[in-house]
Amino acid sequence: MAEVATFATSDQLLVVIDPVARRMDGESVRIAKDVLSAGAATKVCLPDGPDEFARALARRGSRRPVVVGDDRALVRTVSLLHRQRELAECALSVVPVGAVLSLAGSLGVPTGAVAAARAVLDGVERRLDLLVDDSDGIVLGALRIPPVLAVGVPAAVTDGGGRVPWLRSARSLVRTLGSARPARVPAVAVPAAGPARLRVEVDGVTLVDLDQPVREVSVTPGAGGGAAAVEVRPASVGTEAVPLRAAGRRVTVSGSDFRYRADAVVSGPVRRRTWTVWEGALGLTLPG
Repeated sequence: MAEVATFATSDQLLVVIDPVARRMDGESVRIAKDVLSAGAATKVCLPDGPDEFARALARRGSRRPVVVGDDRALVRTVSLLHRQRELAECALSVVPVGAVLSLAGSLGVPTGAVAAARAVLDGVERRLDLLVDDSDGIVLGALRIPPVLAVGVPAAVTDGGGRVPWLRSARSLVRTLGSARPARVPAVAVPAAGPARLRVEVDGVTLVDLDQPVREVSVTPGAGGGAAAVEVRPASVGTEAVPLRAAGRRVTVSGSDFRYRADAVVSGPVRRRTWTVWEGALGLTLPG
């Protein structure tokens, strides 16, 4: 992760506010708008759904994009910019607002509205590694097999291609939030599956094969030198098995059907998936 540039408060900003954030925490959204507008020339967009969200980003011109929303809004934005092959020229800023903010926090973004907005104005652009899979899906923070979710985190399951049906799911969530208080949104817990038989290869070298059942596989970008950190926890009887660890630029998992959690989204089932590290692919504004 390398520092690239600082920003002047005179920069023009395109502030795109996710509709779920507006419904869940309108006060934090208002605070973020006030801080940003006081420090820079801003154009505020209030998209009603993913299509309008995408159009607002595509029409940003020379304005620096600022996304106000939760982890899903962050992942959606990076995915859009990646598919448009515009990440290299774009310095993205985020003000985390919503129920699920752990990904943004793990990347170094302040999770308070005031601190995050000030970081947008006065922070520095840092280049972060991404994982990109063979269906063009992206991973910012971590990948996990099986996809255990914490209680209270909504589950969004994609098809085997790894793509999220954003329009359908977002509109459904907006309708749910519009008809009930946020506190009443039901919590979801996805239990861990039993041991799986998977082959995990790192840069063509087999770390674990199908004859060794595993309980968990995790892959995290940013291990240094354009590599991802890979950890496999074998299944064991009695004493805890020693985790197997490796680092590499290309990770392939294959075997029996499996689901995986990439950041805020659960995908699968698939029988084979390869993730490749894209070094420094994401420019994210972080505190200096």
